[in-house]
Amino acid sequence: MRDELRKKFIAVCDQKIAKKGADVGLSFYAFFSNKNDNPELLMEAAEWWIREHKLDHFEKATKIKRMLQG
Repeated sequence: MRDELRKKFIAVCDQKIAKKGADVGLSFYAFFSNKNDNPELLMEAAEWWIREHKLDHFEKATKIKRMLQG
């Protein structure tokens, strides 16, 4: 995963955790606007989430953040 996407994921996880608590769940769509303005980045996120790590549709933000920082 490119550094730009990793930083974006961590920032969104931090925002969601701060707003909704440590048990908040996210899908990889949470990291993108409803407008598909960067399909390459969206596909890279989907590849990381689905193929590389075989994550469920919704995962805890704390888990995603740990994975990205580990």
